[in-house]
Amino acid sequence: MSGIQRVLIESRRWSSQIPDTSIDKSPESQGIFGFGRIYRGWYVIGVSALSIGAVLGTVQFAFGFFVTPLEEEFGWTRTQVNVSLSIGVVTSFLSPVIGNLMDRFGAKWTMGVSILMVASAFLLRSVMTELWQFYLFSGIMFAGTPGATMMPAGRLVFTWFPKTRGRMMGIVTSGNNIGSALAVPIIAVLIGFVGWRWTWALMGIALIGIAMLVLLVIRDNSNSVSQERGKRWAPSGASEDETSGLSNGMSVSAAVRTSTFWFLVIGMTLQQFVRTGIVSQMVPHLEQVGFSRAVAASMMIVLAIFAASSKLIFGRLSESITARVSFIVIMILQGIGLSVLLVSDGSVITWVAIVVFGLGMGGVGALTPLVIFDMFGLKQFGSIMGLTRMSIAIPIFLGPILAGMIFDSKGMYDLMFVITIGLLVVSIGSFMLAKTPKIDTIVKETND
Repeated sequence: MSGIQRVLIESRRWSSQIPDTSIDKSPESQGIFGFGRIYRGWYVIGVSALSIGAVLGTVQFAFGFFVTPLEEEFGWTRTQVNVSLSIGVVTSFLSPVIGNLMDRFGAKWTMGVSILMVASAFLLRSVMTELWQFYLFSGIMFAGTPGATMMPAGRLVFTWFPKTRGRMMGIVTSGNNIGSALAVPIIAVLIGFVGWRWTWALMGIALIGIAMLVLLVIRDNSNSVSQERGKRWAPSGASEDETSGLSNGMSVSAAVRTSTFWFLVIGMTLQQFVRTGIVSQMVPHLEQVGFSRAVAASMMIVLAIFAASSKLIFGRLSESITARVSFIVIMILQGIGLSVLLVSDGSVITWVAIVVFGLGMGGVGALTPLVIFDMFGLKQFGSIMGLTRMSIAIPIFLGPILAGMIFDSKGMYDLMFVITIGLLVVSIGSFMLAKTPKIDTIVKETND
């Protein structure tokens, strides 16, 4: 063996012992912020949770803190203020349109544009001077809400984490409650220091930043998922077959011909009175029964924490007992929580009621898209889910107005609690009657 050959062999052996520290700097491998070796789905999930938390935390959970300041500055009644929540009917009417646009153009632009709509509404609210302006800007805000929250989140979870969709949906939608837990003390403090106008303005500015982040991070097509396969922390279930099977399921026309669709619509519609007629008035109710604003804020934080836990618990449980059964369980918990709140009358047991109610209320966000997916698949998921949301216009419109009228006439919300408990009983019965459509129907529609 010549000296040159020995040198080549030794150099080859030496170089083989050196770890490969080269980095693939191609755009696809680098991904976002340079962390190209980590599965992009995790970034998508994180940004989706942030969007849900920021939008719903500010639109819904924090609303109660603006009620008294608006009444004091403009002399509006509780019913007049609550009408702004009823304008949320636009959310329901626009949901099928937004769902169809999402099916056609994807979640990225749907989320980004929707968040910008909510942000602009908050900025406009900060300079309003008339009641009609309050209502108009509320309409803009609610028009952007469905496309910024649960609807795209469902599609993104099913696309990036098909095998573990239940637990991942729980993680994503828990952003609502985590965001609410953070928003409640922050907004309460901001209103005290800078007033309600600047608070709304700051909320709008923050949401513009989140919209930019969404446009940078979100991807929701099968090609993007395929390119990420094999990266660090990629789910083992993200196989070629599962990715290609994401378009399976029933068409809209097939879904609406099933009794399951209508039982789900009835159940989901009546259950929403919990959110529109009770949760939006929870802070005023707690203050009315004797708790200070600081204690009421603490209770809302506890409510948000246990609601977030509910999403994680029942999201995971839905993979074992189905999303439909899990939904029935959380409605039972809601009824128990409301019943205890009704009789607690400002006592210490109110804290227990808040915990139970939170465990029931929180799971709705995670389980709603899971139920739709389990029953009808992802083929036209956005359009079908949008149709199921149309009837939510009823509780969105009637819930706040009914709660406000009851309070204005009786000085308390007890009757609203009783009505809502009765509606929950009907919702539970509807979900019990909703059965999974026959598989041969699904296969037929998939092959069409």
